[in-house]
Amino acid sequence: MEDQVCPRCRTTKYRNPSLKLMVNVCGHSLCESCVDLLFLKGSGSCPECQVPLRRSNFRVQLFEDPVIEKEVDIRKRILRDYNKKEEDFATLEEYNDYLEQVEEIIFNLTNGINTIETNRRIDQYKKENREQILKSKMKPGRGELELEELLEVEKQMEQERVNDLAQEEVEQRRKKIRAKEALIDELMFSHGDATDILKNFQAGLDAELRAEEAAKANIVTKQTQFSTGIKFTDRHAYKPIIMQEEGPLYVYEPPRFECNGPTPPSWAEITAEGSGYLDHIRRPTPDESAGGFDSALSCSRALQEAVVSLYYTNT
Repeated sequence: MEDQVCPRCRTTKYRNPSLKLMVNVCGHSLCESCVDLLFLKGSGSCPECQVPLRRSNFRVQLFEDPVIEKEVDIRKRILRDYNKKEEDFATLEEYNDYLEQVEEIIFNLTNGINTIETNRRIDQYKKENREQILKSKMKPGRGELELEELLEVEKQMEQERVNDLAQEEVEQRRKKIRAKEALIDELMFSHGDATDILKNFQAGLDAELRAEEAAKANIVTKQTQFSTGIKFTDRHAYKPIIMQEEGPLYVYEPPRFECNGPTPPSWAEITAEGSGYLDHIRRPTPDESAGGFDSALSCSRALQEAVVSLYYTNT
């Protein structure tokens, strides 16, 4: 990734860690110091494209590529006027054609293609659709309405949770006070051992706590429904696992080795004491043994590979 650099003073982010690049409508970036110097007399132009600029239009560059900054600025400006919603069109095809026209305008302005003709086209659209633009600005779309409804529902649910927690805290404090009073009365008026009384009291508290945790685990999550019919919960909903009927138990069968040649020695013959098969095989180190290496297994595989397909079989 290339280091950020101001195209006018050539200051880099490496030499000045506090460097802030700013961008204007032309899409060319300048550092904050160059912007201040450029507008000492109140007016200035871009050092690269010589487009007249205003100090108030400069903003801190968020993206590394200034072209993206230019596109974001143009998109915001165009969508303020081209603000029709899907419900303003008779068919979905007409709405898609409208969106394609908007994207074409944004692309042309971002890349400097037919800029004069595109701006004339935008001005003509503003004149012909002035009332529609004002109505669309005042009228929220379907997405905005659903979002507002969702935020309102979440706000109500959050308020309910806060109220439930506050009520639970009050009830917990009351329980503690009643438990302390009952313990004091038991210690004062009972003739039993104080240690046993305290143990029984603690056991009762533990049992009550476990019962409360079990009750919380069995609480069914509340379900809310939009006016549009969409249901949602505050947790993810998963499909239940369908348990299959158990079949017969698995029986291990050792793999069959067909060598088409002399029969290699068996595992018992290789590992038998005095067989001589492992005399010239390197013993595994502790690290290799921990990783699963075994000299007898290696010897068995080497012998199998040595005798495999030594006999020709006409099939």
